[in-house]
Amino acid sequence: MEETLDEVVSLDDLQKFERAYNEQLFTDSVTKETQFNYAWCLVRSKYPADIRKGLILLEELFKRDQSEEGKRDYLYYLAVGNARIKDYAKALQFVRAFLHIEPGNSQVQNLETIVKKRMEREGLVGIAVASGFIIAIGAVLGLILAKR
Repeated sequence: MEETLDEVVSLDDLQKFERAYNEQLFTDSVTKETQFNYAWCLVRSKYPADIRKGLILLEELFKRDQSEEGKRDYLYYLAVGNARIKDYAKALQFVRAFLHIEPGNSQVQNLETIVKKRMEREGLVGIAVASGFIIAIGAVLGLILAKR
């Protein structure tokens, strides 16, 4: 699981999915699948600016897509992307929102453990737990309101 946070997308994959996204964007017909694939590549980039762009695309998808499976995928990669840019409090927010939907998911439980270990390593536990708790409450409320 640790490798998920350290994995870097190949330049070929990034260019392939970026080209597909831009072609669809030009015709104003971007599909959820194309946007997700491009965002998935961006959050695995070695460049923080790319990761942030991927997070924006994933947040847009999360707001638009009402399918539970889609929301789980978006939450997972939002957690991964935020952890990669060391925004651990926000990463935990998305992990906890995912676990609220699917509490027994071992992959996400492992991701939560890794994020917490990295926080400890960087000495951010106290700050992130407090802010993460507040953000998690907001995320859960948002999910509840979004389902209505």
